[in-house]
Amino acid sequence: MLNCWIVELLPAIVAPQQSNNLAIQQSNNQNNQNMINAIIVDDEPLALDVLETYLEKLPDVHLVKRCSNAFEANEALKNHDVDLMFLDIQMPQLTGIDFLKTLTDPPLVIFTTAYSNYAIEGFELNATDYLLKPISLERFMKAVNKAVDQIELKRKENATHVEINDAEDFIFVKADKKFVKVNFSEVLYIEGLKDYVIIRTEKGRVITLQTMKSLEDKLPSKIFRRIHRSYIVNIGKVEAILGNMVEVIEKGQPKHLPIGKNYRDELLDMVNENRL
Repeated sequence: MLNCWIVELLPAIVAPQQSNNLAIQQSNNQNNQNMINAIIVDDEPLALDVLETYLEKLPDVHLVKRCSNAFEANEALKNHDVDLMFLDIQMPQLTGIDFLKTLTDPPLVIFTTAYSNYAIEGFELNATDYLLKPISLERFMKAVNKAVDQIELKRKENATHVEINDAEDFIFVKADKKFVKVNFSEVLYIEGLKDYVIIRTEKGRVITLQTMKSLEDKLPSKIFRRIHRSYIVNIGKVEAILGNMVEVIEKGQPKHLPIGKNYRDELLDMVNENRL
């Protein structure tokens, strides 16, 4: 409902410009690592505007995409690493609740709706919070802070898990109704395909039901690098980088993997650190 929104506009705060370009780059890299990526899903343009205005006041939260329906949101989740989703419930064709039920590995969700009667079902779906329109800035920030705490806790747990994996040289994945041991040294690259990932190894392939994001969190960052929304590569297997492609050798033949624009800078930083 358009009449249930009140937009609160506050003056923008402009950060002083840094004089040292290197310091800016290092600061930006650190901020990007700690940034929380969010999408807004709502069929009302005014609702999107309000939430975007609120998010602009939070420097640690980056708005990845505004989505006017569940189908746009589904594409955004496929193309970006999303930590937090602000999700309206009453939308045409597919409601927010029904959309959330279709996701195998959803980000944290904060429901935003004008209807209170969906609250119980929303929390049964493990929603982080349930905001009733019109949403005040204070209530919005309270919900976001709750989500940030959960995301930071999850990141710390993942970091601990990765540190453990760094000391190991293998991982077990579930495939064909059994747990298959995959040696890191044999992995060439990993390819994402909807809700499945294909681990390409020197011996063949292993197909497992999980998302790229969940698998990436379990892999040692010293060995593997995400280069595209659909590809993770074993750094030790990279033969060359040609433009926007990474070359590995698969079955004795060159195999070219695309480099996504969101991953290119980080990959080139790694190259520059190890070049002669």
